[in-house]
Amino acid sequence: MLSTNQPFTGTPAGICILEEDRDVAWMQKVATEMNLAETEFLTKLDVAYNLRWFKPSGEVDLCGHATLASAHISYETGLLEENQSYNAR
Repeated sequence: MLSTNQPFTGTPAGICILEEDRDVAWMQKVATEMNLAETEFLTKLDVAYNLRWFKPSGEVDLCGHATLASAHISYETGLLEENQSYNAR
């Protein structure tokens, strides 16, 4: 992972917020279409969000920069409150 303090020079990640679970084949097609280092899918659970990460070549166990990006988006848009958490599958 590249870290940077300059815009447009880090590792990009796609963030896809889902209202319901989608099958793996669909998520893989979206990740392939996005063609980014990783695409993260967030699915709303009762009190948290489930996270899954995909490269264009397949699902991965964890992606730090995509998780940070989704946390930022979630807090900035009000999807995730201060006391809520993510739940990685």
